[in-house]
Amino acid sequence: QVQLVESGGGLVQPGGSLRLSCAASGSIFRINAMGWYRQAPGKQRELVAVIRSSGRTNDADSVKGRFTISRDNAKNTVDLQMNNLKAQDTAVYYCNADVTHYSGQYYFTDDYWGQGTQVTVSS
Repeated sequence: QVQLVESGGGLVQPGGSLRLSCAASGSIFRINAMGWYRQAPGKQRELVAVIRSSGRTNDADSVKGRFTISRDNAKNTVDLQMNNLKAQDTAVYYCNADVTHYSGQYYFTDDYWGQGTQVTVSS
C-alpha cells in the first residue's frame, strides 16, 4: 500500500501563486509517474500535469506557461508550482502516482490517489 499526502492548497487572489506538494510513502519499488489532477464542482476530474521518472512532462493546455510540475525521485515527492492563477483554476487538486511493487516473486503496478487539496482563486 502507498499513501499520498498533499499540502499547499488554499485561497489566493487572481494572478497569485501557490505551490502544491505531494509525498508518497509505503511499499514502493518504483514510482513510474506522478501527476496532478483537478476536479471543479459539477465537472469531471481532469489532468493538470504529469511527470515520469525520466523527467518527461505533459501539461494540460489550460495551464501551459503558468504551472510547472517537478519531482524528487529520491524523496518520492512531486510539486506543482502554480503562477498567474485564474478563477477557472479553482478546484480540488489530487495527487496521483503510478507505482510498481515487488512482491518478492513478481512485479505489479497499481494506481494511487491523494485525499485532495482545495485551491480557490477569488478576489
